[in-house]
Amino acid sequence: MHPNPTFHSQDHAKDIAFVRDRAFGTLMVNGDPVPMVAHVPILLSEDGCEVLIHLVRSNPIARALKAPLAARIAVMGPDGYVSPDWYGTADHVPTWNYVAVQITGVLELLPHGKMREVLDAQSAHFETRLLPKTPWTTDKMSPDVLEKMMRMIVPCRMKVDDIAATWKLGQNKDDAVRERAAARVSGGIGTELAALATLMGDPPDL
Repeated sequence: MHPNPTFHSQDHAKDIAFVRDRAFGTLMVNGDPVPMVAHVPILLSEDGCEVLIHLVRSNPIARALKAPLAARIAVMGPDGYVSPDWYGTADHVPTWNYVAVQITGVLELLPHGKMREVLDAQSAHFETRLLPKTPWTTDKMSPDVLEKMMRMIVPCRMKVDDIAATWKLGQNKDDAVRERAAARVSGGIGTELAALATLMGDPPDL
C-alpha cells in the first residue's frame, strides 16, 4: 500500500464493494525460492470476512495447500500516468494514480464436496449482473461433463484477517490542480482511464 495515509481507507465498506464488483484478483502465497502467484475470480462475502475461490488442481498453490497457508489477494482498479504538465502549476513530479485493495488472511482447501457449491455461488454472483439474460447455472450442463470438469478444480476459502486499500487520486493536491489533471488523464497512459478521471475529479471520502 502507498505509505501516504491520505490515500488510505478508514471505513472498508467501499473497499469491500470495490472488490465484490471487480471480482478478479492476484492471489499470492509464500514459496521457495519465489512467491507463488495465481490470477483468479474471487467472491468476497458482503461482510468482508471470507473469500471463495477455485483453483485448477494442477496449480502450484493448490498443490501446496496440504495445510492452511498465509495468503494475500491484490485487486487492482483504474490506473494511469499523471504528467506534471497537466497540473497547470510549477514544481510537480510525474506520478501514477490508481486504486488497489489488498486482502490478507489464511487460505485453506475446502472438502471437494463443496466444489459445486462454490462454483454455483461464484457464477450466480456474476450471472445476476447480466440480467435480464437468463442466468447460466450448472444444471444446464450434462452431469458427466460437469463431474469431469469439477474433478479438475478445487474449492478454497480464505478467512480474511485484514483489508488495506489505496485510493491514490491526487487528494494531496489542491482541488483545482487535481481537477485540471483529471481533465487530461483520460487521454493518457494506463487502464480504464475514463473511470480514473471520474474518480480523480471527485475522489470518494476515505
